Amino acid sequence: MSEELSRADNDSPWKEILEAYFPQAMQFFFPQTAALINWQRPHAFLDKEFQQIARDAELGRRYADKLVKVWHIQGQELWLLIHVEIQAKAEDTFAQRMFSYNLRIFDRFAQGAISLAILCDADSTWRPNQYNYSYPDTRLNFEFGIVKLLDYQNRWTELEASNNPFATVVMAHLKMQQTSKRLKDRKTWKFSLIRRLYELGLPETDIRNLYRFIDWVMILPKGLEAEFWQEFKQFEQERTMSYITTGERIGYERGKEEGKQEGEQTLVLRQLQRRVGELPQEVRGQIQTLSVEQLEALGEALLDFTAIEDLLNWLGNIP
Repeated sequence: MSEELSRADNDSPWKEILEAYFPQAMQFFFPQTAALINWQRPHAFLDKEFQQIARDAELGRRYADKLVKVWHIQGQELWLLIHVEIQAKAEDTFAQRMFSYNLRIFDRFAQGAISLAILCDADSTWRPNQYNYSYPDTRLNFEFGIVKLLDYQNRWTELEASNNPFATVVMAHLKMQQTSKRLKDRKTWKFSLIRRLYELGLPETDIRNLYRFIDWVMILPKGLEAEFWQEFKQFEQERTMSYITTGERIGYERGKEEGKQEGEQTLVLRQLQRRVGELPQEVRGQIQTLSVEQLEALGEALLDFTAIEDLLNWLGNIP
């Protein structure tokens, strides 16, 4: 397996896409902050520094966080903390955690950070953007920038007209949410969004990067995935350009070569990791004992999972 595929299998697709297109992400989601930045100077991802302040990140929660050093147009150094909240459910302590990370950065590195959050959940009323407390002699009001992907539902025409990579990212995320119970529609939208990449005339590298994101988030059950892949191969042949090769697929073709049960296990474990994060070893062991029929049932059920608790409940109800 190539290094590129290995990374795609093990890291959040959001982290990968943010690294590939960070300036475009800032210009798309936070244009006012982007306008402060001198994009002629290189930006740097401070992964080691972030790990020093994120020491108590919860196991299994699906976060994508990036601490990035950029340069102000007036010359000084700026640090940006970009948080992507991938959890499907609202979180009561979210604003407190955003404040805590900001404080830890200042405490450890004597560096103030611009804190920004991209909220991917489906609750239109959940919009945390500040953490505060107040006493007679002490008060605090910490505010941070947010974007709510759900808001782009009413801006679909604008998304379709945009050639910013993050327009495609948002479209894929929204259609993934909207088709959770309509998987045939998801297959149609997955094909449509990938075809759009070619129609925009994007460079091959951009098509590959965005294809990988779409393929990751718009998970399909086995039968529909096989249909999609056949239709997509025919589409590429008709256009006489083949940017996505069979070897790059994160899906069913590899599993077939490994034997049916082992292939099902590989596929289900990969999809579960996408849905609920890293799995404890004992949970992986339990999944590896399932029959082919049980693995296929789990492959269908996991499309509705949002947290590892959903998986544990499903496993607990096996006859």
